Amino acid sequence: MTQFAEVAVLIPGRLQPFDYHLPAGLEGKVQPGCLVVVPLGGQRVQGVVLRMVNQPNVPETRPVEGLVDALPVLTAAQMELARWLSHETLAGLGSCLDLMLPPGLAQPADLLVRLNPARPVEAEQLSPLQKRLVQLLSERGELRGRQIEAAFRRVNWKPALQALVRRGVVISQPYLAQSALRPRMERLVRLAIPAEQIGQAEELLGKLGSPARERRKKALQFLANEQKAVAVHWVTAASGVTPQDLKKLEALGLIEFEAVQSWRDPLADLNIAPLPPPVLTADQTRVLQAILADLNTDKNPSLKPIILHGITGSGKTEIYLRAVQHTLDRGKQAIVLVPEIALTPQTIQRFQSRFPGRVGVIHSRLSAGERYDTWQRARAGLLQVIVGPRSALFAPLPEIGLLVVDEFHDSSYYQSEPAPAYHAVQAAIHYAEILQAVVILGSATPEIGLIYQARRAGWPVLELPQRIMAHREAVQPFLTGGRSSSTSEEGEVETTSLPLPPVEVVDMRQELKAGNRSMFSRALQQALREVLDRKQQAILYLNRLGSATYVFCRECGASLRCPRCERPLTYHESQRLLICHTCNYRRQMPRSCPQCGSPHIRQFGAGTERVEQEVGIHFPQARVIRWDSQTTRKKGAHQAILEAFAEGKANILVGTQILAKGLDLPRVTLVGVVLADAGLNLDDFRAAERTFQLLTQVAGRAGRSPLGGRVILQTFQPEHYAIRAASRHDYAGFYQYEIEQRRKMGYPPFSRLVRMEYRHPNANAAETAAREMAQRVADWIMLSAYPETEIIGPVPCFFAKESGQYRWQIILRGMDPASVLRGKDWGDWRVEVDPYSLL
Repeated sequence: MTQFAEVAVLIPGRLQPFDYHLPAGLEGKVQPGCLVVVPLGGQRVQGVVLRMVNQPNVPETRPVEGLVDALPVLTAAQMELARWLSHETLAGLGSCLDLMLPPGLAQPADLLVRLNPARPVEAEQLSPLQKRLVQLLSERGELRGRQIEAAFRRVNWKPALQALVRRGVVISQPYLAQSALRPRMERLVRLAIPAEQIGQAEELLGKLGSPARERRKKALQFLANEQKAVAVHWVTAASGVTPQDLKKLEALGLIEFEAVQSWRDPLADLNIAPLPPPVLTADQTRVLQAILADLNTDKNPSLKPIILHGITGSGKTEIYLRAVQHTLDRGKQAIVLVPEIALTPQTIQRFQSRFPGRVGVIHSRLSAGERYDTWQRARAGLLQVIVGPRSALFAPLPEIGLLVVDEFHDSSYYQSEPAPAYHAVQAAIHYAEILQAVVILGSATPEIGLIYQARRAGWPVLELPQRIMAHREAVQPFLTGGRSSSTSEEGEVETTSLPLPPVEVVDMRQELKAGNRSMFSRALQQALREVLDRKQQAILYLNRLGSATYVFCRECGASLRCPRCERPLTYHESQRLLICHTCNYRRQMPRSCPQCGSPHIRQFGAGTERVEQEVGIHFPQARVIRWDSQTTRKKGAHQAILEAFAEGKANILVGTQILAKGLDLPRVTLVGVVLADAGLNLDDFRAAERTFQLLTQVAGRAGRSPLGGRVILQTFQPEHYAIRAASRHDYAGFYQYEIEQRRKMGYPPFSRLVRMEYRHPNANAAETAAREMAQRVADWIMLSAYPETEIIGPVPCFFAKESGQYRWQIILRGMDPASVLRGKDWGDWRVEVDPYSLL
């Protein structure tokens, strides 16, 4: 009896699953979750088997052509999560399934294009673009579609190619590459005879007294002392045998080879000593007991997400570690998400020291082979804990009992493109429901909307209001020049907690009035001197890159902008280049204004490079490290910078948002925020919340040890409620004010949003398409179950041009705006449900 399978193809778009039949050679081998090759139209594509079906939905089915992996590549829970993601985000099921596969395993469909040797090319009948295509194929021969795409960037070459195919000038056929991912195999060798027979075999090893005979004998004796097969290079190192010697010994039947898989483990070279767990505080004990009560409940569908609201330095990570330990003790596995790759090394060290050999890491800076092998080990149950940013959520662990999302407020948990646009926090919450597992969401500055949702739904919100005394031994040599804020008087009992660092707000308008033109206020300059004198460390935070944030002419006022994005170009002194940080457009700094020819063209504003330069001017004795996206492009750069600073190789760390994300640096006693206003006035309803979170988080990097600490916020808007609340570490006050503003404006969590964006290289075409779509959406709203849904726009995006494309957007606001679009055809528009930003 013929078997049938429902397959979701892994190609962009919102295609429904298709039914295929299994040829005789694949019957009994294909099961739900398997990755297969199937025909689709004129292409060969890959897809995931969703389920086996008794009766197909079509009268004639096409065959499954091949099985990519003998084992299922997705678990049943992952496929259910993908279905939920597809429904919630309005994205194709294939795109959601593809999220869960390691890069390189699934291969996209492509074309193989070549000139037709039987059809001469009549150049005079070709368009200019067709001539370029023919020239490219004649020079380079047969090419894949992706290779042509690379040669014709930002050029719509496909219609020209199709015209050439119709005329017979070019031959095009479907192409599906084989995955380049392969297991890494290691060659081992073992003794094939009993050790006591080596003496009898000596006469076979070569002429008496010859070097070859001695090498071979030594190799056999080495293998005789080993209890199992060993790597060939160990035998070579121990005995000096050559490959020819080993071939001779194999031919004589004295040794035998075998090949075993060698895991590409990015943590293999880490030498982290196991550390005993610290004694918990009363607050930590109370919180942990509440979490363990849920972890001890088997498969409870009524489990609710746990929000762990702990101030910076309150010991949230230790709670995670204890919860993971309890999960492993119950025979289950855990996934721990961190917001940034920058935090992964620090988190890995903590978890690897507690669970040596049982931790895997997943993130985009690993090689494809490392990610593939980690995925394989997770699928096989050889790893118990997976740590990484949002992509780690999709590790195929077979028995997940705990999900942890640390710093869950962070924007990096949201993916806007490529599709699907999704939030890993919401995905983790729903994944825990599917798994009937526990999910812990931890943060010092929880996202406003989620806290509101938690209070209405009765989720447990566990508080850690005290900062823990830590790093006493690490900073003992630096406790000089007076006692710290946590040191007890003689006869007193030393406290186990620390206060949050005091925050001083400096009005930079007053600094200007006082004649201080430096980017550093007088208070910050004095504080930096004191830190350097005490041989302690400081962090200077500025959420901008480069040496200058914009360049303009003082004669005509023209600013230098990216021709593709129309955003101000940033000047980088180290490279002497103007760079667009959106599309990476680069150009030299002009000597005169391109508009009026004036030589009075200058750089203004300040970026991280400029802050680094200013530190050198004011404090030439300081050792400075800069930590931003420009200095961390190479693999391992995050870890190298963090280790260098933690080891005291620099005393001032200058950086951007990375510095606000969970770093634990005991010698840092000063945090200076060079410009607290950055991003505060963006046209987005979350601007104030993001500013408050960033300032509160970066302030939390100071004073995490008995050395104490302080924070200085420099601002031109000291009266703004976000800055005032951050300076007081007042989350509750900020929440109350912000939630009322959201209620008045009708923004989330009091409504839901859908953002639709259209891009086109022609400004008029973009506007026309936007207005036409707005009318179509208005018609859909009238016919929907939510006719009260509000449509805002169409309007140009805040950043109206990006990478040569003009951008227009439409915002839908209401109780369920996604339902208006579900099942509709919106063509080339990008759609985000519950977008993180409206910019």
